[in-house]
Amino acid sequence: MIYKGILRQSGGKHYLEMENGQRHFEDRHIWKGYVHHWINQKVCVRELSQKDYESNEQILIMWPDFLMEEIPFVEIYYNERLTKYPTSRCGHNAINVNGEFFNFSHLINENEIMDTAEFMYRPALGEFSPSPYTGKFEIKEDGTAYYDKFGRNFMRSIEVIRITGINTEKLSKIYYDTLNKIFETPTNPKNPEKYRDFSIFRNSCTTMIRDGLQTYGLKQIRGVLPRDFFISAAWEILKARESMGLNVKIFTLPQLKVPEAPYSKKTPIFNPKNWIRNRKISNMKLV
Repeated sequence: MIYKGILRQSGGKHYLEMENGQRHFEDRHIWKGYVHHWINQKVCVRELSQKDYESNEQILIMWPDFLMEEIPFVEIYYNERLTKYPTSRCGHNAINVNGEFFNFSHLINENEIMDTAEFMYRPALGEFSPSPYTGKFEIKEDGTAYYDKFGRNFMRSIEVIRITGINTEKLSKIYYDTLNKIFETPTNPKNPEKYRDFSIFRNSCTTMIRDGLQTYGLKQIRGVLPRDFFISAAWEILKARESMGLNVKIFTLPQLKVPEAPYSKKTPIFNPKNWIRNRKISNMKLV
């Protein structure tokens, strides 16, 4: 069940104030990151199945109450790199097809489909939080997990290409097929948690999204590293606006800074062609 109201604070407590004045979640743990960014703003709230380690109650997830567009859309993301993890030095890509976030990874359980709330705004509580001992990913000897994997917009700034005019059903099927291929691939007994055929250059979060767009018909998109791919995708999609009947916006979602995550950073642009393309795109009015 989704509750909608205004996030309020009174007498040291935080709660959701409904339109009729009724208070919800007054005695529940509301993550301080939500309070810092959204106090006195309209939000949506629901419970997750995962537990808050402090209260042992179901975690509350919260996200801004914004109007959903009725026009089918696609958003391509370049997530800046996480500075405390060397494995994140290139950043990350994901794609949102009409509200379904397709996320691809070298870890089997991170190849998944999520909604806006879970992808962007999960709280740093319970298993989603960084370890209070190391500040990073950690699984304790007793099995308590700290995955340090909360809402992406709290962990990083995110660059976005928003497209309307694409056949979202066709594109969604392409990425469902990609996920099914991953789940049907036999695992390596030595590393059962990892996707056996993952490869930075041939089969990564970037190349799987790139290949899906190429299969759709945007065949000139190139790149194996997240930021270079993102710039190539933006450039080729802008070139295809007229022939494919697309409307395109490009913008940035600034990181919603919280203590659990340092500021993210952009990765360098490696392809010289993309330096020029990025400069030209920056000078266009596409927001």
